[in-house]
Amino acid sequence: MGYKPTKGECSDFSEIGKSFQRNFLLFVEFSPRLAALLGPAWGNSHGAQALFPVMRSLEEERFAQVEPMTAQGTSNEPIVITGVGLVTSLGNDREAVWRAIQAGRSNVRPLRGLRGLPDDYLFGATVDVPLAVPGQLKVIPLCQMAAREAMQDSSIDLNQVDMTRFGSAIAGHMGDTRWLGGGITAAEAETGANWWEQFLPSTASTLVANEFGLLGPRVSHSTACASSLISILTAMRRIRDGQCDVMLTGGGDSIDPLFAAGFHRMGVLAKHSDPNQACRPFDRCRNGFVMGEGAAMFVVERLSHALKRGARIYAELVSGAILAEAHHVTGLDMESETLTQLIRQTLAKGSVEPQDIGYINAHGTGTTQNDLVEMRSIRQALGSAADQVSVSASKSMIGHLVNAAGGVELAITVLAQRDGYCPPTINLNDLDPACTLDCVPLIGKQVNFEYAVKLSVAFGGHLVAVLLRRWNDAATGFAYPSERKAA
Repeated sequence: MGYKPTKGECSDFSEIGKSFQRNFLLFVEFSPRLAALLGPAWGNSHGAQALFPVMRSLEEERFAQVEPMTAQGTSNEPIVITGVGLVTSLGNDREAVWRAIQAGRSNVRPLRGLRGLPDDYLFGATVDVPLAVPGQLKVIPLCQMAAREAMQDSSIDLNQVDMTRFGSAIAGHMGDTRWLGGGITAAEAETGANWWEQFLPSTASTLVANEFGLLGPRVSHSTACASSLISILTAMRRIRDGQCDVMLTGGGDSIDPLFAAGFHRMGVLAKHSDPNQACRPFDRCRNGFVMGEGAAMFVVERLSHALKRGARIYAELVSGAILAEAHHVTGLDMESETLTQLIRQTLAKGSVEPQDIGYINAHGTGTTQNDLVEMRSIRQALGSAADQVSVSASKSMIGHLVNAAGGVELAITVLAQRDGYCPPTINLNDLDPACTLDCVPLIGKQVNFEYAVKLSVAFGGHLVAVLLRRWNDAATGFAYPSERKAA
């Protein structure tokens, strides 16, 4: 089937200009029209300036007739999510986690057994998962569990796929640092994991891709709390560029003692007599975040590939953007408008208006800097439409999963779209007056919405946004829960 891109998908003028400069002969067929449109400008010194707007218009006409991509070409064909795998402290599978999120539960507890740190000193939303061998990085089985669930959920038959066109973009993680402090036990030294085999931050990415025999491009980013969301945008780009038909993408993370010690020294970890009430984004009494563990993986593919194999579709990855603050390694510029620009760019790329957005899953760490910058930026980007959007912070329930945060929270957003349910921000008892949006306090709400945005605001100045559209086609998507019961 053919696909007609939106006007916004054809609006990258700089790329169009470069393509004209590289190969002007591509537009020979338009020469009569060019001469007619340009008129006297064709022959004078301003001809070049007059030429580019016309060329842009003609190129848009060409894009309007584009067909799905081939292995050699690129396309703006929709990219869709057909498989989701999810593991957090709330459950070891997608639906268990989602039920707990809907109920507003959390599972934060005092941390024990972290190398070099006293027991019960810090909090964490941890996951109990068996290790293949002593000393194995916990992030490895977490990623494997989520990837297996995503692949199974997608119902993809690897025997029917060109494996050289099935790639992976899985976020990096903290490598094995046990050797730094002499932390390798005798049992680990004798029969356990070798630290040099899991030292690289791409270890989990490699092992997951190897398990499924993926022969396409393999990418692993390390961009702090934005890592897994950037991985998802990378997967989209690999498909857009014609390198792949399908990508396995996402990320995982576990609590590392070096990270825990660093966060503690920075003073960003929440304190409370009840661990489950410690993280309270947007609340007047917030005092930081709690660390979390888990993983999320997605099978994403171009639409025609998904339809050809009869896949069930969760959502379309409509657009995304990455910007950066040139400010500080860990701090945010409270006066910057970069996040506002990011949100606007993301909506413009998807040809979506602010009033179309029904839900935003915020980065929502529960630190004063993050909360105020996000609230202000969302309001500035959406204008009056911000009064109708619901914004919530999943970290209040699952903790901050660092490298996996964006991916895990995107999975929650996808499930929220699927079931028409805005998840709550728990522990939000006293809304900060500066947070002027609907932050869905304490209890989630049933709302059917088509478009949603996921934001990541990371150390290093990394700012990322992804725009999702619920797949509403009855034959290939999901019905809302009420419709499922009626059927």
